[in-house]
Amino acid sequence: MFGFGGFEGFQRPTRFNTQYRCYSVSMLPGNERSDVERGGKIIMPPSALDQLTRLNIVYPMLFKLTNKRANRETHSGVLEFVADEGKVYLPYWMMRNLLIEEGGLLQVESASLPVATFSKFQPQSEDFLDITNPKAVLENALRNFACLTKGDVVAITYNEKVYELHVMEVKPGQAVSIIECDMNVEFAAPVGYQEPVYKKKEETEQEMAVDEADFVPDGFLAFAGQGHRLDGKKKGTDPQPMALGAGAMRRGIPNYEYKKGKITFMRNVRRPQNNHQTEEDDEFQPFTGEGQALRRKGGRK
Repeated sequence: MFGFGGFEGFQRPTRFNTQYRCYSVSMLPGNERSDVERGGKIIMPPSALDQLTRLNIVYPMLFKLTNKRANRETHSGVLEFVADEGKVYLPYWMMRNLLIEEGGLLQVESASLPVATFSKFQPQSEDFLDITNPKAVLENALRNFACLTKGDVVAITYNEKVYELHVMEVKPGQAVSIIECDMNVEFAAPVGYQEPVYKKKEETEQEMAVDEADFVPDGFLAFAGQGHRLDGKKKGTDPQPMALGAGAMRRGIPNYEYKKGKITFMRNVRRPQNNHQTEEDDEFQPFTGEGQALRRKGGRK
């Protein structure tokens, strides 16, 4: 019998925890990888894949990224294992959240996150309001993400323009997985947005009120010209025009309540002056008129 007392307390590691030098995707050798900048996944070296396959890692592979120097952390998935040994490549927006510079040390640790059920975003620019269907745009952009962390500012691209969104809230945890999930999304008002001020109808009517005196020029005389006859003779009377005030001259005032497709007919309805008629005057009396004969008495036969 051989004893292996020296290995009785040895346990196989079940978590991935390694430090790498961190670089932005623009430093990745080869062709430009714009697809990495549009998502929330990183590129790791092949040795990381070899180590992960030997460990009991829960799929999908999610990682907690920590910058111990600035005490900042976030979460991400992995896109490929093609990086140089000892290096990892991150999207630029993720490096800004971590406050890490090119070549800084980054702690990469495997993580298990709950599935997301709710998230709330705040656009960092009012230009986000120009998007016709923001939820559809966000849903399409989040397909390149694996998880979300509360407090991060993620970047999405739409119509060749980058929009930044602040992750204000996620449920059921501080960091959640968004792979194959049914997540409710809400938006807060963009940074710097102010609600438009609507005036009351009474104030608007007062501002749009028209004073008829403004339409009457000073010293205006109606029909002040002289007439001419067709036969060349002069008129026997000379016109004596009189000045008109604002009350005598009424101009047409536009209908501010006009709606397209609606025609309004304005009528002047005159009410009867005598409103004190009794019920006896209105009572109908038949055959009260006088008859008239067609032939007079004593006339020719």
